[in-house]
Amino acid sequence: MAEQETNYEEQFMGDVNTRIRDLEERNRMLKDRLLLVGQNLIETKEKTSGDVLEIKKDIEIMKRNIERLVSFLETASQEFPKFARKEDIEILTKQAKMFQPLEFVRKKDLKKIKN
Repeated sequence: MAEQETNYEEQFMGDVNTRIRDLEERNRMLKDRLLLVGQNLIETKEKTSGDVLEIKKDIEIMKRNIERLVSFLETASQEFPKFARKEDIEILTKQAKMFQPLEFVRKKDLKKIKN
């Protein structure tokens, strides 16, 4: 009977040792996975931070471009009333045609003809 108890104890200790090794292996695998997840998280955070910084720069450039556009449009809209209308140009063209300044004689030319 003592021999049977010894076998039982050895078998029990063997089972306990096997379970401990299995738990240690499982613990090591979980630790490795946790390290990988941590690395991936850090890489993702760095990439995301870089992307966000680039987007902020692009937005800043767009803001400056929009401000310049608004300034240009304000300046152009202030200048529009100063432009001549098409009808005014047509009237001036007709008056110039009626006037025909090239057909007038200069005083100098008259004196020349007179002499």
